[in-house]
Amino acid sequence: MNDAVFISRLSDDERRSLVTAGGPLAGLRFAIKDNIDLAGVPTTAGDPRNVSPAVRSAFVVERLLSAGAVPVGKTNLDQYATGLVGTRSPYGACSSAYSVEHVSGGSSSGSAIAVASGEVDFALGTDTAGSGRVPAAFNGIVGIKPSRGLVSASGVVPACRTLDCVTVMARTVTMARRAFSAMRAYDAADPYSRRLHQALRPAGPPVIGVASTDLGLDPVHQLAWKQAVEHAHDLGTVVPVDVTPLLEAAELLYAGPWLAERWLAFGNRMDDHPAVDPTVRAIVRRGEAITASEAFAGFGRLAELAREVEPLWSRVDALLLPVTPTHPTLAEVAADPVGVNTTLGRFTNMTNLLDLCAVAVPGTMRADGLPFGVQLMAPAGHDDALVELAARWCGEDPETALADDDSVLLAVAGAHLSGQPLNPDLVRRGATLAFTARTARDYRMFVVDGPLPRPGLTRVPGGSPTGDGIEVEVWRLPADQLAGFVGSVLPPLALGPLELGDGSSVLGFVCTADGADPAREITRHSGWRAYLEEVTRSPSPPAP
Repeated sequence: MNDAVFISRLSDDERRSLVTAGGPLAGLRFAIKDNIDLAGVPTTAGDPRNVSPAVRSAFVVERLLSAGAVPVGKTNLDQYATGLVGTRSPYGACSSAYSVEHVSGGSSSGSAIAVASGEVDFALGTDTAGSGRVPAAFNGIVGIKPSRGLVSASGVVPACRTLDCVTVMARTVTMARRAFSAMRAYDAADPYSRRLHQALRPAGPPVIGVASTDLGLDPVHQLAWKQAVEHAHDLGTVVPVDVTPLLEAAELLYAGPWLAERWLAFGNRMDDHPAVDPTVRAIVRRGEAITASEAFAGFGRLAELAREVEPLWSRVDALLLPVTPTHPTLAEVAADPVGVNTTLGRFTNMTNLLDLCAVAVPGTMRADGLPFGVQLMAPAGHDDALVELAARWCGEDPETALADDDSVLLAVAGAHLSGQPLNPDLVRRGATLAFTARTARDYRMFVVDGPLPRPGLTRVPGGSPTGDGIEVEVWRLPADQLAGFVGSVLPPLALGPLELGDGSSVLGFVCTADGADPAREITRHSGWRAYLEEVTRSPSPPAP
């Protein structure tokens, strides 16, 4: 993984202090873009001078913690969320998970890479001009950019406060939707939060709008885009549309009054200190000179363009666009940091200005092996309809993507581990490996009787000899399979609450007190596999 992905990571003790046991997201790991507050951790916004720990977590983070999700750490970003490249950070430039020579996209660079690499199940980003969708596209993952105000921005360092949206990224639409469901809620403390009625999903195949003119993509992008349009025909009716007013609106974001809003938000931090990225400084300082008359002229022009776009939504259920026109290298960005960044925002800058929601999804891989991303867009309040369409696009069951998750997390420590004799029983029941972990430190492990070698875990005050906890795998088991699985568990083992090292609680194999024979304790091995390895190396069973 890129060394610059995380600005800070949480220790097991820090995670334990934040996690709520149980909930619809129990055990799922997530990363937080470092312009979003997490209690007890500084929110740097990519500026190392910001060292004061946040007093409380952002509203959206609190909702995720209450749902049982486990925070892993804070991720890198283009400083003060000003950039679409992922290189404008004193903590280091990020590259795509697919190529060390190509940019990761930004500004939610670290969050996208953490998801693409598999280190977390989902991650929070923000999106004012495309900062969630561009890195999603450049790393081959899904990014949900909600309608403005549907997800609270309380506790988020503002870029353009009237436009900022908290986004979520994941490897599948289904996972992104699970997190999104927990995130969205009205927040009376956020003056831009709003209650949005979700439009009904259209009956029958959707009508998808595609640009009627050449979009000026680079040749490799163009080939992938052609394949994306062909895929759109498989999902519904494709109609050509004029996207000229949308592209003109996109140009207003950095050429209109909204640059003054960035200056208002953090212009006082744009001094000549070495910690300030020079490109960010040069961009934001231009906002200081924007006059009130220029601002109202910009607002008026946006209103005219929005009126021109209105008829589009009576013709289509969703608009399909590439996320970017190209995928630049780090060297290309270094040579022309402003020009390349401007190009990357051509198809994303207008989304929040025109009050649209969007979902970025992977398209066909480019011929050079890099990811290619497209975005589905619709008016505010069509979020659920876009999620369903995005699921269809990715070959996922839309009903599953929109339904509440109906599974349980199950920690296994012995014969049900991957490669062990009873693991096939989990697989036959539809279980999938979610992640590996360790138990809390005060669990001990014993060899117990049974039809085959197996361990039992018992919680004993005083902690384990190693202090590291016991190695476990956490599997996601369909809830309707749980009763049958419980029936296969033989005494002295049973299923009960088991605390992981990060403080989260899952269902797991535990041992009743009568099965925990001190003479057969093997805790010092810290895991069943390590114990078995020593057994195979020794002519006689290893001593406890």
